[in-house]
Amino acid sequence: MTDTTPTLDLGPQTAVLARLVEGVTDDQLQDPTPCPEYAVRNLLGHLAGLAVAFRDAGRKDLGVTTDTSPDSALPDLGPGGREELPKVLGELADAWRDPAAWTGMTRAGGVDLPGEVAGLVAVDELVIHGWDLARATGQSYTPDPAALRICHDFLAASVDDPSRGAIFGPVVPVAPEATLLERAVGLSGRDPGWRLKP
Repeated sequence: MTDTTPTLDLGPQTAVLARLVEGVTDDQLQDPTPCPEYAVRNLLGHLAGLAVAFRDAGRKDLGVTTDTSPDSALPDLGPGGREELPKVLGELADAWRDPAAWTGMTRAGGVDLPGEVAGLVAVDELVIHGWDLARATGQSYTPDPAALRICHDFLAASVDDPSRGAIFGPVVPVAPEATLLERAVGLSGRDPGWRLKP
């Protein structure tokens, strides 16, 4: 790990996300989200899968959970999933509090990554999918400021990456006065103005 590696306590952001998960109601599970292929229940299933995968990636506990591509099947929320997800998010944060998580190599989604890169991807997933879930369920959203800054900078650095198209949609332009969150959302390929239609 270099002196410039942006290690971060993921706990504040996972706590924000856990509160959003707890605010989802049964009648919202089939509602659409800013992820066109996901209803709320699929987004929650994706969050559960990524929380386990990045928890184990941080622990360097490599196996089925870190080897499976997130695109291998449409994720869904299993029985008890909403109750279990906040606990797994807490375990994810704990795993990345160990400085060793940010060093060496690890794997997530079937892709081998340096630990520090995997940590940045985890931050991006937590911040952007937090926005997705909040928008889809009509909840207010204030991400952890440190996580948001790292997420924005990670996404901004990807703009000229030739492999970007395999991960993110085209950048959505935002107004000059846009907030940092709106800029990050636009960089992720989402429309910051997305709203659930009544």
